[in-house]
Amino acid sequence: MALSDFLVTDDLTILLGLIAASVFLLYNLYKPQSLVHPILLGRQSDVGRVRNPGESAVHRNYGTGLMGRFPIRPAREVQTLNDLVRPEFDAPRTLWSTKISNPQLKQRVASFGTGLLRAGLTKDSNVLLLLNDSIEFLITDLALASHTIPSFTLSSPSLLSPVLEQHPPTAIVIDAGFLPSVLELIYESHEASHHVVIVVGEPKGKALEEASKQIKLVRWADIEAEGERGEQITTPAADPNDIFTVSFYEDTSGQLQAAQLSHQNITAGVTAVRALLPLSNPMSALDTIVSAHSLSTAFGRTVAYTALYEGTSFATLQSTQLFKVDDGPVPTGLPDLFSPRQYSLPSPTILFVRPTHIDGLVSSITRHAKDSFLYPVAWRHKLAGIMEGYSTKESLWDRLVFDNARAKVMGEGAATIRGVVVSGEPLKADLLTPSRIGLSVPFVVAHTHPLVTAPIFASHPHDLQTFAPPAGGHSDAGLAHVGPPVVNIETKLVGVDDDAIAKGDDPVGTLHVRGPVVGRILTVEEEVPAENEERWASTGHLARAQTNGSFKVWSAAK
Repeated sequence: MALSDFLVTDDLTILLGLIAASVFLLYNLYKPQSLVHPILLGRQSDVGRVRNPGESAVHRNYGTGLMGRFPIRPAREVQTLNDLVRPEFDAPRTLWSTKISNPQLKQRVASFGTGLLRAGLTKDSNVLLLLNDSIEFLITDLALASHTIPSFTLSSPSLLSPVLEQHPPTAIVIDAGFLPSVLELIYESHEASHHVVIVVGEPKGKALEEASKQIKLVRWADIEAEGERGEQITTPAADPNDIFTVSFYEDTSGQLQAAQLSHQNITAGVTAVRALLPLSNPMSALDTIVSAHSLSTAFGRTVAYTALYEGTSFATLQSTQLFKVDDGPVPTGLPDLFSPRQYSLPSPTILFVRPTHIDGLVSSITRHAKDSFLYPVAWRHKLAGIMEGYSTKESLWDRLVFDNARAKVMGEGAATIRGVVVSGEPLKADLLTPSRIGLSVPFVVAHTHPLVTAPIFASHPHDLQTFAPPAGGHSDAGLAHVGPPVVNIETKLVGVDDDAIAKGDDPVGTLHVRGPVVGRILTVEEEVPAENEERWASTGHLARAQTNGSFKVWSAAK
């Protein structure tokens, strides 16, 4: 039989061959490509080649490198806190309920700062801020920083009494509703004659009458009005290394701690926060940032100043209110997430939230998506894309199923949200895939600490990997990883098992950090820094350094 007899074809054979070739080409052409090269996700940290006994090697962000210099400011001209308010951004944006431009904000800061100096405050004074998140908090913070007057903040109202006893302030700036509670503590401390109390809002008549007999009480608005009269007072510019605030918090053992934060700590923190989202679509003045982190904390303040620097609109959630008049429950989940709607704020685009918010949000989106008979097919196709390292809000399955579900839960935010950063508590690993499918936006899992102005760790916004939980029932088995160190911090683990590492196990130990985003620990007894600026600081948290350079972190048992 001749060879040509084997090559005889009919029209059906040719048609089937063309169809097979077309399907093959279409599958490869339209197959989603990974948003990040797998090599980048396989080596997320630069790891030191040597380590000390009982310690892990030093880890840095792979983009920074072991020999790279840490970035400490978002732009060359940004040296201090006040430089983050850029005068070239003259378009108004909304901060909570106030529409204001940067020149107007600078003018109000200058007026309030002058009013403070005329009220008798000097650089030797210190001011305790008992304010809920608001534009008055920002103006007060910037005004104090511009005249090198240190401020105190509390991460919890329960710290008020020990702080008043051990670190009595020169002045207190307070929300009117919280004034009666503080007056009792001031009277008990027998320090009433040494305090100037500046009240934001209108205090109740009885509290005002009581206070005026024993302490110097002035209204916040009167201080600003006084500063507007006559010539404004200026003082020498602050140095980037000057301490502008002391943030009080409780450590993992419940002990009072204080973090001294310099201007450079905040500018470095802003630099790190700006690098959390994809560089291809950075933050801009068109964004609206909503945060679940109080301005009385180091990270919460950094998020707010990042919004100021970028010219975005900004607000915080209701749960950030530390100083409440009533004893009502603290809102969580969806009710808290939608609390910024009470402000005349543009629809949010970037969320800095906690795991409880993500849990409520994703659960509601999934529940509404299940109402569609196409949900099982849509879920499988979205999951297949994630397994390939690809995610988008513009797919056919989003238009048919998930867009409607998001709109029912998030309203206008369904179309505007373009980035989510979740931190505050450990995120469960089984929430990762539903979050990536339900939200389909860059999703960052971060780990924060009260001593550090930026996240210590943050996952890549396009890291869509999933891992099987390790065998052996480890403490972190059900936790999501929090990525590598951010761009301007280095980490190591102390108290690791050398024998286990020699066998190839992941290092597990107490997390220590160092870098320009790490504040100084102020020892309560001596009120001086415990060590020099370049020391390693312990976070008190346990962590695991994984093979790909990402970390898992959880709290040590008290």
